[in-house]
Amino acid sequence: MKKNILLIFGFVAILSVWCLELDKTSAIAAPIKAQQAQSAKVISATPLNIVASPSKYLNKTVKMQATFDKFSTLGLDYSKALRKSSEYIGILIQRDDVSDHNIPLSEMKLFMKKTLAEKFIDLDTGDKIEITAKVFSNALNDPWLEIEKLTIIQKAKKSN
Repeated sequence: MKKNILLIFGFVAILSVWCLELDKTSAIAAPIKAQQAQSAKVISATPLNIVASPSKYLNKTVKMQATFDKFSTLGLDYSKALRKSSEYIGILIQRDDVSDHNIPLSEMKLFMKKTLAEKFIDLDTGDKIEITAKVFSNALNDPWLEIEKLTIIQKAKKSN
């Protein structure tokens, strides 16, 4: 009888240790799996494709390359796609279908939290950027995006 009780306690102890190790593995693997799932859900697109079909991208995360134009307040505080001007700043990118002069792609409303924008205070017109953003609205049949990540790919050449 004592042998059976000791055997059961030994089995329970081994099972407990195994469960603890499994939890540690899960705790390590969970963030990796979440990151992989997040990156799998990001759709590469061009700004003009998003503008042409904002409903297709609604509630999706997109990644695109663009040319920075300027910071803007365009679209802020619009009640149907609210991003408060006290918390956000807008940015304009240039149309990529016009090469002989700069025209902002004003149909695309891009917003970023001011705390993130402060890291990019040195952005200049003409800088090449990569944006990862969530399309949160298609109000007025325009895409409204909240920038989650911005990367400067290439700084614009300064003219003398």
